[in-house]
Amino acid sequence: MQLIDSPASPFCRKVKIVLHETGLIGDVELVQVLNTPVAPDDLNRVNNPLGKIPTLIRAEGCALYDSRVICRYLDARAGAALYPEHRIWETLTLEATGDGIMDAAVLMVYEVRFREENHRNEAWTDAQWGKVWRALETLEARWMSHLHGKLDAGQISVGCALGYLDFRHGDRDWRTAHPALAAWYQGFVARPSMEATVPPA
Repeated sequence: MQLIDSPASPFCRKVKIVLHETGLIGDVELVQVLNTPVAPDDLNRVNNPLGKIPTLIRAEGCALYDSRVICRYLDARAGAALYPEHRIWETLTLEATGDGIMDAAVLMVYEVRFREENHRNEAWTDAQWGKVWRALETLEARWMSHLHGKLDAGQISVGCALGYLDFRHGDRDWRTAHPALAAWYQGFVARPSMEATVPPA
């Protein structure tokens, strides 16, 4: 299998963490590409009509895309129970929350990187950060017991989301207003899978 990858992408990081946690990292070749929303990589565009990353190319079937689809496939392949049936809806909702934080945070980066300065929309950027903040508030208020439970895909997504906030939005202090979440992340970031997938500075 090949994973079309960008080291800076939090969605690619999520898949790579799942590869480490399931023991499948040795079964997948990481193919790093330069992929942007305005210029998708050719290999990726051939395998993923949306032109997004990550994409998992398999010998035995169609290419898989969207990190949630890939993670669910890898978990099923390994039998790792990162999507436990007895709390599947909670796990999927928590994963969607983490992915939503990443979506909004990435769009904030795109607004600066790919839009000319005189066309940037500060109100739109603020609205994206509003999504991030509401999600952080919800995690702090409702999800701490789940985050402290047995590892699942929801926790991995949230860990990647918080890591991306530090990576791309380090000037915005998310920790002070969310001390329980910050304390959880301090422990989670020490997992070997997190340490092995830190994006380049």
